[in-house]
Amino acid sequence: MPSKSSARLAALTVAAACSAASLVVLTSPAHADSVRIHDIQGSTRISPYAGQKVTDVAGIVTGVRTYGSSKGFWIQDPTPDDNPATSEGVFVFTGSAPKVAVGDSVLVTGTVSEYVPGGTSSGNQSLTEITKPVITVVSSGNAVPAATVVEAKSVPAAYAPAGDTAAGNSINGLPLEPATYALDRYESLEGMNVQVADARVVGASDPYTELWVTVKPREHVNRRGGTVYGSYESQNTGRLQIQSLGPTADFPKANVGDTLTGTTAGPLDFNQFGGYTLVANRIGTLKSAGLERETTQKQHRGELAVATYNVENLDPSDATFEEHASAIVNNLKSPDIVSLEEIQDNNGATNDGTVAADQTMKKLTDAIVAAGGPAYDWRSIDPVNNSDGGEPGGNIRQVFLFNPERVSFTDRAGGDATTATGVTKVNGRAQLTASPGRIDPANEAWKSSRKPLAGEFVFRGRTVFVIANHFNSKGGDQGLTSQYQPPARSSETQRHLQATAVNTFVKEILGAQKTADVIALGDINDFEFSETTKILEGDGALWSAIKSLPRSERYTYDYQGNSQVLDQILVSPSIRRGCDFEYDSVHINSEFSDQISDHDPQVLRFHP
Repeated sequence: MPSKSSARLAALTVAAACSAASLVVLTSPAHADSVRIHDIQGSTRISPYAGQKVTDVAGIVTGVRTYGSSKGFWIQDPTPDDNPATSEGVFVFTGSAPKVAVGDSVLVTGTVSEYVPGGTSSGNQSLTEITKPVITVVSSGNAVPAATVVEAKSVPAAYAPAGDTAAGNSINGLPLEPATYALDRYESLEGMNVQVADARVVGASDPYTELWVTVKPREHVNRRGGTVYGSYESQNTGRLQIQSLGPTADFPKANVGDTLTGTTAGPLDFNQFGGYTLVANRIGTLKSAGLERETTQKQHRGELAVATYNVENLDPSDATFEEHASAIVNNLKSPDIVSLEEIQDNNGATNDGTVAADQTMKKLTDAIVAAGGPAYDWRSIDPVNNSDGGEPGGNIRQVFLFNPERVSFTDRAGGDATTATGVTKVNGRAQLTASPGRIDPANEAWKSSRKPLAGEFVFRGRTVFVIANHFNSKGGDQGLTSQYQPPARSSETQRHLQATAVNTFVKEILGAQKTADVIALGDINDFEFSETTKILEGDGALWSAIKSLPRSERYTYDYQGNSQVLDQILVSPSIRRGCDFEYDSVHINSEFSDQISDHDPQVLRFHP
């Protein structure tokens, strides 16, 4: 996946450019008198008054947002109707800092709009708003309507209804069933004052003052406090994003497993960065669970330790080299081979044609030595400028680190950015024609994406083929809270082609030498249960070793409160057959607010 920071910055740019075009107007403007908030919200996701002017809509102000591009306030009707599908709250978009306060009783005249965060092309659900408001404050200091409690028993186990096939699988026009579907339950509370109590954190605080909690503490829980995403049918309905209406400095720095004790309360919003979000004007007290970074076991003398680690756009200007070095030496115990993903060129995002990364690698290898680790050697292939995706100018690539005191690299000249390595059979054994070399770099599967790096290593006289990967990201996929259910995963198309190319290459090695030890690893950008992984594994050529772990321990990344697998190490039958291997997902980043990468590294130890 793209890094969280780059994805957020890109999304904010899109939102700013598309905000004017993200209003869904379904009817011709008309005039509506004496409507209540629940009339505006209606019993579907789209207001029956969308596009219409409404007059003197009454409500009590429950929250005021004075920052960001979506300034405004929430109002709630203190006298609700008896329909559980109709929300009693709504957001009033002012565009500038509103001149109202919590507890004000107001009358609002304006136009009802359906705003789609991220633009209509995102597939997101819309947020019902009153725009271009004229506001009359009737009185101040009124009691705020009591917050609706969101808890395990109030959120259904089923996530979302199937979309209407006649509407392109959209759920927008379907009647809300808040007692049946979690997304319908949250939608029926859109804009209302809600609260959670003693909520466990399942997504650490990020630089944008957001975190994720669960209101279902037993839902797919793992031993470190996270919520595991184990299939396309287990979206984890208890997850809820938390933001704050208070000062940024006061937002808790929470790790997975921590708890917001007491009450966290505020209006329920919807945004493009995770969907339904409790925007808190009261946030619970942080109770630390004392989560610690994991440390794997040191490999034995006869074991080969092979790791994969996405270091998130590492370039010489970064301040994280010492921390990455410490992680490799102390947490990963200096693996013999490390596949690094997202190594940038020598001047990072400066887009001036630089493609070499020798300075980046020298800074990292020097830091590893300073941390007490081995003097790693390395191999890589510089990409063609701006041809492999990622941050423009950064030229990310995979790099092999290896400890020459433990393992040797077999160099065979001829590999470059555009020349494919192949497989030959010499004296009954498979060999690469170029090592290091790229796999089929001209294949359309790798357009604007990282090309796999293949290399031959020798450990205690045994050849091991290693293929370092960084597949196409999930950018462009519809979110779990999309108006389209099930959400479309358009990015899979390219990853399926990439998986096919790698699987084909592995079969060429195994065709030349049935007993060859082959490892394909890296940031696969897809789940262990995905079709991408099935294609990689195709016909038994490979097997994703993370599946050797209990289901509750299968994760390398945390996205929107879902602990999930993106990084994998896949092994050939000769490695799997003896079951003489150990696999470890070493959790040092994904669960922590002070992460140095958004990925956790993986380590495989086995006897070649």
